[in-house]
Amino acid sequence: MLLTGLVVVSVLLSAGGWVAFRGWQARAHLVNAAGLARELSAQVLDGDVARAQRTLAALQEQAAAARGETGDPVWWVGQQTPYAGDNLTAVRQISVAVDDLARLAFPTLLRVDLASLVPKQGKLDLARLRAVSAEVSAADQAVRRTADRLRQVPTGDLVTQVRDAVVALRTELDQLGELTSAADRGARLLPPLLGADGPRTYLLVSQNPAELRATGGMFGAYAVLRAEGGGIRLVKQGSSSDLRFFDPPLKVGADAKRLWGDLPGIYPADVNLTPDFPAAAALYRDMVRRRTGTTVDGVLAVDPVVLSYLLGVVGPVNVPDGPSLAAATAVRTLLSDSYRDLDTKDQDEFFSRSASGVFDTLFTKTADPRALLTVFTRSINERRILFWSVRSEEQRALAGSRLAGQLPEKDTVPTVGVFLNDGSGAKLGYYLRFSATVTVGECHPDGRRELRLRVTVHSNAPKSGLSKSVTGLALAGDKYTARTFVSVHTPTGGAVLTGRLDGRDTAMGSGTHGRRQVAVANVETRPGQTRTLDVTVLTGQTGAGTAELVHTPTVTPWTTQVVNAPSCEQ
Repeated sequence: MLLTGLVVVSVLLSAGGWVAFRGWQARAHLVNAAGLARELSAQVLDGDVARAQRTLAALQEQAAAARGETGDPVWWVGQQTPYAGDNLTAVRQISVAVDDLARLAFPTLLRVDLASLVPKQGKLDLARLRAVSAEVSAADQAVRRTADRLRQVPTGDLVTQVRDAVVALRTELDQLGELTSAADRGARLLPPLLGADGPRTYLLVSQNPAELRATGGMFGAYAVLRAEGGGIRLVKQGSSSDLRFFDPPLKVGADAKRLWGDLPGIYPADVNLTPDFPAAAALYRDMVRRRTGTTVDGVLAVDPVVLSYLLGVVGPVNVPDGPSLAAATAVRTLLSDSYRDLDTKDQDEFFSRSASGVFDTLFTKTADPRALLTVFTRSINERRILFWSVRSEEQRALAGSRLAGQLPEKDTVPTVGVFLNDGSGAKLGYYLRFSATVTVGECHPDGRRELRLRVTVHSNAPKSGLSKSVTGLALAGDKYTARTFVSVHTPTGGAVLTGRLDGRDTAMGSGTHGRRQVAVANVETRPGQTRTLDVTVLTGQTGAGTAELVHTPTVTPWTTQVVNAPSCEQ
């Protein structure tokens, strides 16, 4: 919850009496501000605007008081003293950050009607959305300026309580910044994307994580959508199997070709063997254009898990010539039961009708806007909704967001990517469970850092009873063994050092993705078996004590952990 990290400041300000009267006052105001911020967040999410306005007024009063108590001459003199001065300066910066948010960001966010960001009666109110765009942008800029200033506060010599408070507030500001940045992009981009300046046409692609691909799952069914004046309608539907294959293959990027050959340019189901969604979307768009003559303005990808989230808001949906879909059972129905009950052609048609039915319901049924925004935020954070626009200015605006489906060209924090591809033409991904841990390791003499990655793959597949459309190609006589190509992408400028599977050295394919090295391991997992892949990589920058992990979204969430360490400079 926003600003909860501020509470730990009270430990320092109440201990030792080193700031005496002013410290006690500042402590009280900051603790009160933290409690009010929690209340404000809950009230905004609940839509209780009247109470939120009163809470905001109280928060502003407490934040202003904390800023005042840490801004008088007595406090300034204390800031000039050795050691204690750094801690006093940090507390001052926390107080300023809270006050800036209370005055500049929260009032604007409270004024914005969340309902304007989601469709109502089949259309989005584009005029209303454009009207709030400037306010959302101002709030986003205020949050980002505050976060940037707080990042400039040195933490190396601070006492533990103050350092933890600064780090906690930085983390919460980054999370708030993700939300305000997403709202800002949405308010600016949605009007033209939804046809405010002329009709647009898009491909809605269903990713099937039962057959894993790097961005989430094989591109199976697709629908052509028409957007105009804020409304969206279905034009036609198709499937990747209808597109057949391409000989000669379409052009594939050099990095992808070194790893996967011409496969992404030959088979529509393989365009996303690479985790670069814009490249995959552009290839798929070209394939659809060549086979059907339809030229689209962009590609939107979702998976059945997104549909299940939406069903939790809009309620069950009846699918023509198929079972109804409900939140609790949609993933099983789409990724397990359909393979048992339908042949391959009918499966693709059912997927297409399902996705179209859910989105048609979304755009025609009145739903709780806050619940929908929560679903969209969760889905984007999990990288289950991806979007690519053919217009370069729109794509630049999406750069850096999870919606874009790309690893950054340059890391701000060392980032390890773990991406999955099915290697047997099977649909056994439904039964696979994944976990990953990144441990920040030793410092090298040049200041770079080792990161130790451990990925586990467990199969819940049965030992018999699955259809041929699920088991795919037989592996070593066992068609229930899942073959998964696990691609590990180093941080930018980094290197792969070692790779071991179940404690033994293992051969790995190698390649590059921009400035990242890539190692690919073949992990074959029998029903009930757990395999463990350990890969050690080297960062390409100075030895920060933190790391980030990006991975392919799967049917069930991964269990992940990042174990941080002090930076190499400390």
